[in-house]
Amino acid sequence: MEKIKNQTFPSKTITEWKTIAETSLKGKTIEALDSITYENIILKPLYSRQDEQPVPVYPGGSDFRRGIYPLGYITNEWKIAQHLTYQTPEELEEKFLHAFEKGQSAISFEVSKNLFETNKSFSNVIAELFSQYPFAINAKEFQSGFLNLLKKIADREGSADKISGYIGSDPIAQFVEEEFISEEFFNEWVKNIQQSNEKLSNLQTILIDTVPYHNGGANAVQELGIAMAVGVYYLEKIHEAGMELEEILEKMIFQFAIGGNFFMEIAKLRAARVLWRRITDAYGVKGDACGMHIAAETSSFTKTVNDPYVNLLRAGNEAFAAVIGGVQYLHVNSFDNLTGSSLFSERIARNTQLLLKEEAHLKKVIDPAGGSWYVEELTNQLAEKAWRYFQQIEANSGILEVLKSNWLQRDIAAVYEKKNKDIQTRKQSIVGTNVYANLNEMVPEKKRLKKKPYFVGVDTSLIKIEAIPQRRLAEPFEELRIKANQLAKKTAGDLPLVGMLCLGELKQHKARLDFMKGFLAAGGIKTQESKPILTVENARQFVSEQPFNYFCFCGTNDQYEMVGHEILTILIAEYPERIFYLAGLPEKEKQIQWKDEGIKQFIHIKSNCYEILAEILNDLEVSSVEETKA
Repeated sequence: MEKIKNQTFPSKTITEWKTIAETSLKGKTIEALDSITYENIILKPLYSRQDEQPVPVYPGGSDFRRGIYPLGYITNEWKIAQHLTYQTPEELEEKFLHAFEKGQSAISFEVSKNLFETNKSFSNVIAELFSQYPFAINAKEFQSGFLNLLKKIADREGSADKISGYIGSDPIAQFVEEEFISEEFFNEWVKNIQQSNEKLSNLQTILIDTVPYHNGGANAVQELGIAMAVGVYYLEKIHEAGMELEEILEKMIFQFAIGGNFFMEIAKLRAARVLWRRITDAYGVKGDACGMHIAAETSSFTKTVNDPYVNLLRAGNEAFAAVIGGVQYLHVNSFDNLTGSSLFSERIARNTQLLLKEEAHLKKVIDPAGGSWYVEELTNQLAEKAWRYFQQIEANSGILEVLKSNWLQRDIAAVYEKKNKDIQTRKQSIVGTNVYANLNEMVPEKKRLKKKPYFVGVDTSLIKIEAIPQRRLAEPFEELRIKANQLAKKTAGDLPLVGMLCLGELKQHKARLDFMKGFLAAGGIKTQESKPILTVENARQFVSEQPFNYFCFCGTNDQYEMVGHEILTILIAEYPERIFYLAGLPEKEKQIQWKDEGIKQFIHIKSNCYEILAEILNDLEVSSVEETKA
């Protein structure tokens, strides 16, 4: 045992590592392992001490990248702020009691007008809770009404100093979703912030909400740049109205959605604090007011309706990144949130945070990411790029002007299109949706909530702008699955089928057959496999027995050359209405020959999966309509 304890290993240099790595890459350079993110940041395969840059030694100081508290979560735990769902005020009251018994540590729920204007018992419940727990609420257009309720309760019970946390609202985020900018609403909001500051001194009310931009497809650089631009805009406008800078800063809280790129999301939160400290320095503010308070939620942009249990893994990964990044409040979306959460799924979401606190012991570690060469370098790059993006917004006259001109909407849309293309071509995987789709699951209907526009008919100072659509990456493929199920209902009740012409023995066609099964399943299409096809007659018999029109050749390149051309020529001649694909991508000169012989398309690893499946389903839909008319 003593010998093992004293054993050492010789240190290796980066040069030696590169030499060994490039040997395994068979002629490629180490740079071939570099990858580029949607933020245009190049990620290296290895980070070392050479990438190290001076960072603050302690959390709670300098640029706050390591957190705003010297002892992190040891003295200031993040708050479990699950947004409670409900149908009636009575149900919400019951959920309050249950949630706080089971680990909830902040008052958080979706606010509605009727909830606090007509229900007296709700006021009593709130009065009992806020003396023990902080609020964590994005009140949106209902902020004014909710704050007025709290003022009445505080006056009645003399408890204004006990009301803490945040009941925030971000008018610009609302404008982005509503398609209007309202000067009247914004001016009223500023007055409300001022009045609330006098009565509710311990409550944060100014929210900078980046979630709508994230759900529109924005990358981390854009989210951070927008957050800084909105924060500066509010700082300026509210200061002009008479509040001191320190007072305004103490009222501010930033809200971020946490996506699926684990290290990027950690760096995003760290970079946000760095940037905000840079801004507060520019205003000459010192002390605790410079620290950024962050409320986070797991992303809905990354979640799926299909195979919803995979959302457990996605949300767990995102929650982990949020905590490592250093948030003050966290909401974890339930895995079935898109179709209507249940008590079970809400409990699992809440317990995700309890596991991170109690089982992963994250509340006992001060800044676990601090000093990581990779995370620190990513934080620095992200902060610098986001600062330049913020300066771009300011150079274009600020956040409202870039929204009015559609500059910001177009810029976010361009990033979304890149992400969407990567999903459609399966360069990026969504498990259970564009890869490993389960055709045996029931495809649930997602919630379709139509929100009544708030500003229209209320406000006369409206300026119409282009909204940023609230999207999810999985939606295009989910629409394909819905279409496939609709087609199944119109026919015999089975999903659409594509025939697989399996050339040669199993070992010769299995690889491409498995690829095609996964490829088609992403659109809700099943496969009908032939027996091993060794002759033209085998192929002719299989095609003649099938009632569907789509077929795909699966086999090795050698099989394609030996028997594929002959089989295709005969099948096209005998069944001209049938459509044939070929799995794989032949060499360029052979592609021309296959096309001339009748192959409609080559399906391979770089194909646009979504476009091919959409075309097949559209053709099947047209055929189904024509058959119905006949």
